[in-house]
Amino acid sequence: MREYRESDEVDFAIVGTGAGGGTLAALLAEQGFSVVGFDAGAYFRPLEDFASDETEQNKLYWNDARVVDGPNPIQMGGKNSGKAVGGSTVHYAMVSLRFRPEWFKSRTTLGYGADWPIPWQEMWHYYGEAEREINISGPLTYPWGPKRPRYPYRAHELNDAGKLLAKGCEAIGIKWTETPLATLSAPHAGPEGNSPPCAYRGFCRFGCTTNAKRSALTVWIPRALAAGAEIRDLAMVGRIETDGSGRASGVHYHREGAWHFQRARNVVVAGYAIETPRLLLASANQQFPDGLANSSGLVGKNLMTQSNQAFWGRMDEPVRWYKAPPSLAITEHWNYDDNKDFHGGYCWMGQGPLPIEWTAVQTGSRGLWGDRLREAMLDYNHMIGVKMVGEMLPNEKNRVTLADDRDQYGLRVARITYQWGENDKALIAHAIEQMGRSIEAIGAKDMFAQDNDTNHLGGTARMGDDQRTSVVDADCRSWDIPNLWVCDGSVFPTVGGVNPALTIQTIAIRTADRIRKLSAAGDL
Repeated sequence: MREYRESDEVDFAIVGTGAGGGTLAALLAEQGFSVVGFDAGAYFRPLEDFASDETEQNKLYWNDARVVDGPNPIQMGGKNSGKAVGGSTVHYAMVSLRFRPEWFKSRTTLGYGADWPIPWQEMWHYYGEAEREINISGPLTYPWGPKRPRYPYRAHELNDAGKLLAKGCEAIGIKWTETPLATLSAPHAGPEGNSPPCAYRGFCRFGCTTNAKRSALTVWIPRALAAGAEIRDLAMVGRIETDGSGRASGVHYHREGAWHFQRARNVVVAGYAIETPRLLLASANQQFPDGLANSSGLVGKNLMTQSNQAFWGRMDEPVRWYKAPPSLAITEHWNYDDNKDFHGGYCWMGQGPLPIEWTAVQTGSRGLWGDRLREAMLDYNHMIGVKMVGEMLPNEKNRVTLADDRDQYGLRVARITYQWGENDKALIAHAIEQMGRSIEAIGAKDMFAQDNDTNHLGGTARMGDDQRTSVVDADCRSWDIPNLWVCDGSVFPTVGGVNPALTIQTIAIRTADRIRKLSAAGDL
């Protein structure tokens, strides 16, 4: 790996190496820019460092101190926070879905949320590029939305959990399909190296040990290194420096017990929806007393999570839902059907929680302990479940601010304040009812709902076409500081009812393309 000196003024210092930062690091390095990517987590090698053990793999999550409050506090950790080179993509479920076209102009076309500054047709072009670069495995045809090209790899064979989801959807009269997944269904040889197909081990959300998972760690980081980028792991960036002209001049980071400073011509913040606003706010100075990129006052505001409720039941026959990736079948029916009395949409997918995860569901949603818990766990191989990813709406009261508490680096930690809106509650209630119908229709017994769960995040550094109502423009470039960029899920004006990883990588691909054109025009 090439290593830059701190005195070198690199073209781009990128804070975070996940879906946004890792993608951008590779593509900018391949354009010939000098790039240093920083990550607070370790650079793991899956073949050597990952274990088939749920507890061991907690090392992949951002479990540092944070303050959560509000009427509906968000549970932070594995479902929404990564701390490793590759970010959350190291442990994501690999579900790779496109936004419904109308969502990019949801305020104009559907009457809620906020419009994106990018037309859906342009995003559709970059979605195709992202799917090819990541090598998505998916169905021959996709039953919702505009026609799209075939996925690069065939869909994975359904396990019994996926087959039961399909049966349930058909029973209540809605469409289903194989889930487009970022894990290989056949061997692959590419610029990042050779990868084997998925072995159906089932530990996808705890780190793939075989490198079949198409994460930033296995796809983008190797390409970044091959093109001359440097990745500094275990490097916590605590402040962005600005110079007398109001431009970003580099980053202060903590590594090996001391603080260091890396000079840079451009700084990209890609720490996701919590750490990105935390860093921008923590970088306040005399010239920018309210934090960087915050002339609109919106840094940290409009935090969104996604609803992640589930419906579970027991089948007479064995299911063994832990075999293979957990979300092999999906329905997006209620993302595209607008015959409902709330805004937004949701999808649901088959499930395959591992034993410790499943124990947490039993204790948290059913209140089972002791002998009752032990008896319920004996049914593990017979359980079936579906889980939603639902759209929650932007609200400025849902926000990230700086708490007075400090972390191990002496930095103020993020305070995360959240409350479900009435529309959010209506969507969740509708989804639970629909998921319950599908499970009941296939003969499940002892059914119950898991009604208080969330997962992915978005917002807090909104993109837009007006600097008074957004933090960055359509190119992810700060309105206030022209060489400061934000490229991650925090730029989402709305989160939609699908997993965000593909859209984050798509935005990063577009941003890299825009930087290439801006550079050629002398406008960096």
